[in-house]
Amino acid sequence: MFLILAAGCHHDIGETDSAFYAWNGGRVHCAVDIDTSARIDLPSIVTGLDRARDRGEVVELFTHQPGVTIPWSRVEDVLSAAHDRGLPFITYTDFAHDITPTAGLAFSFDDWYPKDWIQGRDMFKRYGARLTFFVAHYDVMSQEERDDLQLLASDGHDIEPHTINHLRGPAYVEENGLRSYIDVELQPSIDLLRADGYPVTAFAYPFGARTGELDGVVFDRVPIVRSVAYTWTSVAVDPCPI
Repeated sequence: MFLILAAGCHHDIGETDSAFYAWNGGRVHCAVDIDTSARIDLPSIVTGLDRARDRGEVVELFTHQPGVTIPWSRVEDVLSAAHDRGLPFITYTDFAHDITPTAGLAFSFDDWYPKDWIQGRDMFKRYGARLTFFVAHYDVMSQEERDDLQLLASDGHDIEPHTINHLRGPAYVEENGLRSYIDVELQPSIDLLRADGYPVTAFAYPFGARTGELDGVVFDRVPIVRSVAYTWTSVAVDPCPI
């Protein structure tokens, strides 16, 4: 995904319709990657926040490892810009519970970096941010990493599954079958989090890769899925068509 992205031609987030949720009951959500490699500049992000505010929508953004894939300064830029516009922070649990429609920002962090995420705890509190952390490799996380996730959850953040091994779902199913995907990647990622007290109301596809078949089995388990909204020209099929 990232090789295609880096070579592509980017568009303004404000023009990426699939990255905005208009409280229409849709169960598939799509977020824009704002890692440095995605080359999404701050004015583009601000345009998206302005559209969300002006139209009563929720703009969805995600990143991975602050301090590595994105500077902490850019994370703070986003939190500050949302705060300055009076945009509340929306979690994927909020979407699942169908809260009162409002303009807002759904900002999520993906993968397996609780040691990095926890470093932003004071910053998140300063801006009143409520974030969603989609977690892969939870089965092999240390107790310290799991404790960090518990601290984030205690601050009001949302902890959700992102599979066990962070593999592309459609390719895995083609090679190993749907039953294996459920038993090895999907269900354990949900069960392990629930066993540690997380409600689990959403699921994020690694790389945003999804099919209708995969959606069907995921929706049997959680009400909301998150994929990726393309902001570049690509020969690949957008996983989040309008």
